[in-house]
Amino acid sequence: MSRIGKQPVPVPDGVTVALQDRTVRVEGPLGRLQWEHPFGVTVTIDEEARQVRVERPDDQRRNRALHGLTRSLIANMVEGVTRGYRRGLELYGTGYSVQQEGQALVFQFGMAHPVRKAIPAGIEVEIETPNTRGNDTPARFFVKGCDKQQVGEFAAEIRHLRPAEPYLGKGFRYVGEQIRRKAGKTFVTGAT
Repeated sequence: MSRIGKQPVPVPDGVTVALQDRTVRVEGPLGRLQWEHPFGVTVTIDEEARQVRVERPDDQRRNRALHGLTRSLIANMVEGVTRGYRRGLELYGTGYSVQQEGQALVFQFGMAHPVRKAIPAGIEVEIETPNTRGNDTPARFFVKGCDKQQVGEFAAEIRHLRPAEPYLGKGFRYVGEQIRRKAGKTFVTGAT
């Protein structure tokens, strides 16, 4: 039996979970999410105990894999509409900056023109520090939303625009991410 899959998902106050055919709908203070669970698992809602349970019909390999996955995804939906998710990004490099203009982020990071990235629906961006200060103090901003997958995917797309390079560390990195730095070339002086 799956250790994760057999645990019920508690539904906190202020959150409603509905099931229609295979579509699970979760609504809470931060928004609403829906997801269609795969064949091979059964989702049941216990209204009295305020829990969601996931069960599988047999011990086939595919059903065992989907058992824990389905439970985790429903738990992430419940947490997303109650607390939400956020992913922090830092932009290192002298003169680099990030600004929000309407529903788009505008980045300056060493290209001849500013780079614009549209913010998808359901995502918010909170800019803590818009400009870098030297090579040591980065521009910092946070991607927030109720859908864990959407928040992570948008943060990864931003990071992909200019990943941190290994010599000076310029570029995007997640908050707390360590970049393996390489030593630059050393030139020997004193020709014979």
